[in-house]
Amino acid sequence: MLDREGAVPLYHQIYLFLRDEILSGQRPFGSAMPTEQELAEAYDVSRITARRVLNDLAEQHYVERKRRVGTRVIFKSPAKPIEANIDQAYDSLLAFGEGTDVKVLEVSKVPAPARAATSLQIETGTPVIRSVRLREMEGVVIGWIVSYVPIELEPYITPESLAEQPILKILEGVGYRLQHAEQTINAVLAFGEMLESMNVELNSPILRITRVSYDENERPFLLTYAHYRADRFHIRMDLQGPSTL
Repeated sequence: MLDREGAVPLYHQIYLFLRDEILSGQRPFGSAMPTEQELAEAYDVSRITARRVLNDLAEQHYVERKRRVGTRVIFKSPAKPIEANIDQAYDSLLAFGEGTDVKVLEVSKVPAPARAATSLQIETGTPVIRSVRLREMEGVVIGWIVSYVPIELEPYITPESLAEQPILKILEGVGYRLQHAEQTINAVLAFGEMLESMNVELNSPILRITRVSYDENERPFLLTYAHYRADRFHIRMDLQGPSTL
C-alpha cells in the first residue's frame, strides 16, 4: 500500500514495488508489464506518474518499452533457485513464530493490490484478507509482517487467532497444508507504515523475505512479506557437502 503522506514520492514507491516483483521472480523474464493506464488505475495515480515509473524501470534495464508492443520484463536473475527441504523449513518457521511475541496491528478485507493478486493467482481488486503483525523479541520489535490470504479464509484469520498461533499453523488446522513455497530474500529501504511500527528511520536497511505458500493442489493460499530490521535479524544456513557412499 502506498504511503501518500510520507517523504518518499509515489512514483518511487511504485517503482520499488514493481522492481521487487521483478527481482523476486513474480514478474519473470518476458512477461508483460501493466500499461500506463492499468498502472495508474491500480495505484490510483496519474498517467504521468505511471509513465515515470515504467520509464525508470526501463532506464535501469529491468524492462523494455516498445511502441505497439508494450512493456516487457528483460531482467534475468544471475542466481539459480536453491532447493531446500520443505519440512525443515516449515518446522523452522513454526519455531520462530512460537519463539517470538506477536502483536496484531490489523486484520481487514481489502481489494487485492496488483502484486498480491499476481502471487495468489486472482484478479487485481478481488477481495482478500490482509493482516499486519509485529514480531518482538525481549521487548524489541524485530519484524513487521504483512500477509494476504484468499477471502474464503476470512473466518479463520482473526486478531484473536493470529495472537495465539502462527498463521501457517492456523491454516494447517483448516486443511491448508504447506506443500511447497517460493521464497525470495532481498534488501529494501524502510518507508511508509513500517517506520513507526518498527521504530526505524526513513531509508534504514531492511531485510525482506517474500514467500508464496502452495497447498497439495498447487494453489497459492498465502502471500507473506516479512520485513526484519537488519541490525536485529540474520539468516543462518548450514550447508552440507555432497553425501558419499
